[in-house]
Amino acid sequence: MPNHSPHRFCTAPLLDWSDRHCRYMWRLLSKRAMLYSEMVTTGAILHGDRKRYLQFDAAEHPVALQIGGSDPRELAECARIAEDWGYDEINLNCGCPSDRVQSGRFGACLMADPELVAEGLAAMRAAVSIPVTVKHRIGIDDMEDYPGLTRFVEHQAAAGVSTFIVHARKAWLKGLSPKENREIPPLNYDMVYQLKRDYPQLEIVINGGIDSIGACRRHLRHVDGVMLGRAAYQTPALLAQVDSELFSGEPGPGAARVVEQMLPYIERQLALGARLNHITRHMLGLFQGLPGARRFRRHLSENAHRDGAGPEVVEQALAQVTQAA
Repeated sequence: MPNHSPHRFCTAPLLDWSDRHCRYMWRLLSKRAMLYSEMVTTGAILHGDRKRYLQFDAAEHPVALQIGGSDPRELAECARIAEDWGYDEINLNCGCPSDRVQSGRFGACLMADPELVAEGLAAMRAAVSIPVTVKHRIGIDDMEDYPGLTRFVEHQAAAGVSTFIVHARKAWLKGLSPKENREIPPLNYDMVYQLKRDYPQLEIVINGGIDSIGACRRHLRHVDGVMLGRAAYQTPALLAQVDSELFSGEPGPGAARVVEQMLPYIERQLALGARLNHITRHMLGLFQGLPGARRFRRHLSENAHRDGAGPEVVEQALAQVTQAA
């Protein structure tokens, strides 16, 4: 039976990367991918500049907001706000290993307190009508491996959560930096596959180290969905294959067409006060592996940050690729 889950292919919440400009470009490449925001803390939503943290373009749908926090009342209030802003899903971060995240009592450290997480997810679900999901690791520190993972999942399932996005690495909160936690703990895809076999009623999405459409296909034999982070960011053209290869849809546009489609968006955003380099920094990998890619990157990197830089900088960068081709 075909898998029509909205989570069959997802882009990951990437701190400092998957902002609204990045997600707009990703949506041009794939109509079917589920897009996730950067993590936004409950404090930022409740006390910060909501427009800055929550605004997105209607073209981004379906789009999910990832929240970082642990207080059930605050999580419920933030979920309500996110629903009012038009997000299609709320996701709770239980996977980020950053020191600043731990000190704020959210992220991967929450896996040590599955009861608190369940309380927060239940409060969020009671506050909104849109789906509430959770993203987590396969474990942390010295937590028992598979029994610790299933104990965490069972608590959240009992709170009514049915979609689990599982980063197939442990997080070592003591001794490894956030960057090291993305690379050093070994990937254990089999543990995530086992989770799906043991809990077939739950939707299990796998994340971590996935870097090609072929790898996505292999994982989809075992789980309901895949989530790509760094590969999607560093080689965005990969997303152009998603709709045709994983959803039997039309292939996405080529890189040059994406640049052309970004120009009206860039004009609108600049008119609203955005800076060009805040948008183009996400476009640097569009021509990865193609003739002229380096000249495209260089032109944007050297010129997009200048005061008054406008769409013409992007058109000039595109011309560098055209000449090389």
